[in-house]
Amino acid sequence: MTSLEGEYIPSTLGWVKDQIDTYERTGGKEANTLRDTGIPVIIVTMRGAKSGAVRKIALMRVEHEGAYALVASRGGAPHNPDWYTNLVSHPDEVLLQDGPEPYAVSIREVEGAERGEWWERSVAVFAPYAEYQTKTSRVIPVIIAERK
Repeated sequence: MTSLEGEYIPSTLGWVKDQIDTYERTGGKEANTLRDTGIPVIIVTMRGAKSGAVRKIALMRVEHEGAYALVASRGGAPHNPDWYTNLVSHPDEVLLQDGPEPYAVSIREVEGAERGEWWERSVAVFAPYAEYQTKTSRVIPVIIAERK
């Protein structure tokens, strides 16, 4: 599976929509970092929990031995991001793109020591995650995506 069928509803944030469009159009050669930070991103495609539509997000590229951490930080807000709900609602309909082509991934949320290891890797890539955790009482979820 390299695509999800159905209506695609792009992000309502113009810069996110533009980044995803450019990343996909160029096979990851352009728009592959978070704005001007130089920090690489990946594109995650999923099914919307409520709408059933295809949704796409750009997330920090936290990769280790071919697996990726998807950090549901929402900037330290009190609630998980909508995309987290999408993933856990439709875990069998998730694609990841890190380069030219998207591919199907299996996802699982990690806890305990494994979450700790992935959290450290995530903060090493994007230091603000540590600050985000101090802003919220929820434990920020970490989902691992691995090629099917």
